[in-house]
Amino acid sequence: MSRPAWSRVADMSALRTSRLASTTVADAMHPGVHSCSADATLSEVAEIMAERHVHAVVVADGQVDTRHVGMISDLDLIAAATVRDLDAQVAGGSAGSRVLTVAPSDSLEHAAQLMTRHGTAHLLVVDPGDDRPRGVISTLDIVNALVDV
Repeated sequence: MSRPAWSRVADMSALRTSRLASTTVADAMHPGVHSCSADATLSEVAEIMAERHVHAVVVADGQVDTRHVGMISDLDLIAAATVRDLDAQVAGGSAGSRVLTVAPSDSLEHAAQLMTRHGTAHLLVVDPGDDRPRGVISTLDIVNALVDV
């Protein structure tokens, strides 16, 4: 006799929850960081995203491994384009004031909670020892990890 559908759904939900807790950010993230200067136009940022097939770019003040100014997502670009021409806007003025970070050893559960709490789809993955960027993790990366159950 087969089990009721709700029972199988509950089992799958528990499996996915445990998957988030037991999988690390390093297991799901995209290694490497694409960056631009704070004075880059948003058109230049859009070109970086299109050429490199990424959905977020770190806006760096000087070296990307020193001080993080912010991050611009593809959704930020779309919002900015509705206000005025992307050539008339610079990355430093459009990036969030604080980059949210996680460590490679953090759980996907922690990353998902941070994204949910702050309403963001991308987190910068930094080495906890030297604060150097190691990659980016997105909501899609987390969804992909859930599907790989």
